[in-house]
Amino acid sequence: MSDSAPLAAPAPETANPVTESPPAVYGGRPAAAAAVAFVRGVTAAGLGLGAFTVLVIAAWIGSPYPDSGPSGALHVAAGLWLLVHGVELVRPGTLGGGPPAPVGVVPLLLAALPVWLAYRAARDALEPGGTRPRPAPVGAVCAVSAGYLAVAGAAALYALGGPLEAHPPSVAGHVPPVVVLAAAAGAWSAYGRPLGPLPVWLPAWVRRAPARSRTLAAARAAGGALLVLFGGGALLVAGSLVWHWDAAYTSLTGLSVDWAGRVTVLALALALLPNAAVWGAAYGLGPGFALGVGAVVTPLGVVGVPAVPDFPLLAAVPEGVRGGWATWAVAVVPVAAGAVAGWRTAEDAAPPLARRDETWSAGRTAGAAALAAVVCGAVTAGLAAAASGPLGAGRLAVFGPVWWQAGAAALVWTAVVAVPVALTLRLWRTRERAGRAEAEEKVGTPETPSAPEVPKPARKARHRKPSKGARFAGRAGVGASGRGNPPPPDRRRPRSWNPGAWLGFSRSAPASPAPEAPDAPAPESPCPDAPDPEAPYDVEQDPVTAPDPAPAPGTPD
Repeated sequence: MSDSAPLAAPAPETANPVTESPPAVYGGRPAAAAAVAFVRGVTAAGLGLGAFTVLVIAAWIGSPYPDSGPSGALHVAAGLWLLVHGVELVRPGTLGGGPPAPVGVVPLLLAALPVWLAYRAARDALEPGGTRPRPAPVGAVCAVSAGYLAVAGAAALYALGGPLEAHPPSVAGHVPPVVVLAAAAGAWSAYGRPLGPLPVWLPAWVRRAPARSRTLAAARAAGGALLVLFGGGALLVAGSLVWHWDAAYTSLTGLSVDWAGRVTVLALALALLPNAAVWGAAYGLGPGFALGVGAVVTPLGVVGVPAVPDFPLLAAVPEGVRGGWATWAVAVVPVAAGAVAGWRTAEDAAPPLARRDETWSAGRTAGAAALAAVVCGAVTAGLAAAASGPLGAGRLAVFGPVWWQAGAAALVWTAVVAVPVALTLRLWRTRERAGRAEAEEKVGTPETPSAPEVPKPARKARHRKPSKGARFAGRAGVGASGRGNPPPPDRRRPRSWNPGAWLGFSRSAPASPAPEAPDAPAPESPCPDAPDPEAPYDVEQDPVTAPDPAPAPGTPD
């Protein structure tokens, strides 16, 4: 083998242009993946800005008396797009020649669009697809956010000098947190919404599994409470609008005389409906909301002189001093929210099918309900801050619920109601389960009826062939033992069998035995003293000497 020629190197494999897929457009380098994520961020921001531009241009076209040309409409679209990110806008001049007026009330319904676009951009950037490289989560979030913020910066520069200018410090303080949080949520969703491992800098009691399960239970309970709280606030606003329908309709017709203007006002009112639900929830909680500096509307009455602009939704604001059942009926909203939080906590603390040792302790149940109250208060405070803001200078500088008052009221109401409800439901379920177990112990566990025993089939009697002695005894009238017992019946099968049974195809009933013929007299033996060959072995016989055979005829003696 050592003298043989060296083996030739294998020929390089050539790519098959038909069967193999073409190379990915994005390339295989991390820089290419980051560039794709950046482009996704730019696209998400451009889609949102384009949607607002279409809405504003449509309103400008339908307006019979526009204040400016297309350039002014584009400036307004850029300003409104920044407003839904939480940016405070400034009107350079007012109708009376007063100082610049800030505008900071964010339409929450319109704010859902840019948040959703940033969320989907980060999620799509991390979804695997063929040979496309999948960037790291942190890199994808940073790249998507950078692309989005680049468009936001350009829009802020373009809005300068328009009817609604963006305040630069407000742009820097509101747009980046909103975009980064939305992109981080999208990346978390792309990876399957994992819940761990938690960072090591968190306390050990937070990273333990029981604490995490309690946190998840508190989050679910707070979600149910928030749904009831803001749903109740929306019902309060709807009821007040129905009650003040004439004033709302008068405000709508007074703001515009043509159909295009009325449609625009209705669209703005629709975009502010989530804000109205938050205001209604704050009203039901007790602190109410502010309608200008020094004017607060609460269930117990109105403090100060409110500055109410002419708008259909604001026509539903209650007036005067209230009392009676209408005042106390609004307390149903926070009480119902706290009861839902307590019920959801008890569902996790003492599930219906859980064993006694799986039930949470009273302290753990109360802690989960209190944590749900904290989450509910924090979310309420954040939404109250987003739903309020200035609508101008002077008295309109404060407009909407005060965030810390609404959050504190939600925390107190939820904790006061949720903790007792959770403990009561847990105790009731635990005692009910314990009483059921005690009753079963007294009565005894009912035995499960066993299946009836199936009788075994009787064994087929084996046929034993009678011995020669038995046959001899049957003829002689004595048993096999020679003590005169009757012979056993002859159970031998007759010889007239069905031929098909030989091959296993069928089995017919045995033919009836033929009548027994009378016993013929046995021929006399030439030697009467010879022993019977069929005699039993236990019958002793004397040996008999056989006689000599007779000589053949013709043989001499």
